Amino acid sequence: MADAPPVVLTIAGFDPSSGAGVTADIKTMAAHGCYGVACITAMTVQSTTGVRRVEPVDAELVSETLEELIRDVPIAAVHIGMLGTAKVAKAVAEFLALRSGKARLPNVVLDPILKSSSRTDLLDASGAKVLIEKLIPLADVITPNVDEAAALTGLKVTELDEMKAAAAKLHEMGAVASVVTGGHLEKAMDLLTFTTKNGVEQEVFKAERQRSNSTHGTGCAFATAIACHLALDRGLAEAVLLAKTYVTAAITAGHPVGRGTGPVHHLYRMNEQRRAAGSGKES
Repeated sequence: MADAPPVVLTIAGFDPSSGAGVTADIKTMAAHGCYGVACITAMTVQSTTGVRRVEPVDAELVSETLEELIRDVPIAAVHIGMLGTAKVAKAVAEFLALRSGKARLPNVVLDPILKSSSRTDLLDASGAKVLIEKLIPLADVITPNVDEAAALTGLKVTELDEMKAAAAKLHEMGAVASVVTGGHLEKAMDLLTFTTKNGVEQEVFKAERQRSNSTHGTGCAFATAIACHLALDRGLAEAVLLAKTYVTAAITAGHPVGRGTGPVHHLYRMNEQRRAAGSGKES
């Protein structure tokens, strides 16, 4: 019998277009050989053209869902995406804090989503306060993009030195490790910083900026891919590098979907496998 895949939990919103949110996360988990389970925090009305409406899930339902999943399956990693409201953010923080007092959930990756790419608020101001004060210290790694890092720290973040300053501030706020992503910058780069016995260490990952219209959900895919690699017992630096490689390939393999910004191709590896299987010739 084959070994069971690690189970990765995503706590995030629902995107009907499947470019981001829980359905995109599940696709990313499948692409990495993990089994995905999900707790939906909010329903949205959106498509590739933008977010039209956000309807938060009741915080008590979120708590009950998380507790039910924890009772049933062993969780190897957790991805936290869109939270929507302070009540939901508090419910998730209380859940993680409670588990920390028992059997701590491993490999918690927090993607601090504040706004959609179409600039719709995806977390209210009081929710952002809960995220900063409660969730950041409970996460093993946080993955803000430069705009989110600026909003969380109050600092300007437009180039590498400013990314480093923001990362330092995030560590002061309780972050154990952070990846400030700069895919939107003209010179694309990501900055990984993490605490060790000797202080804070850092690593810069540089890449060519991808010119594509298939970029919806890149942040979700990146954070979820990191969670998957951590669940597979890879180190953080390796997880970040492999997640970055995966997202780049998923963007490159993207194909037009809808009339707006299309999704990355989360399952591009399936096409590669089909081509490989079809290339064999009978003797």
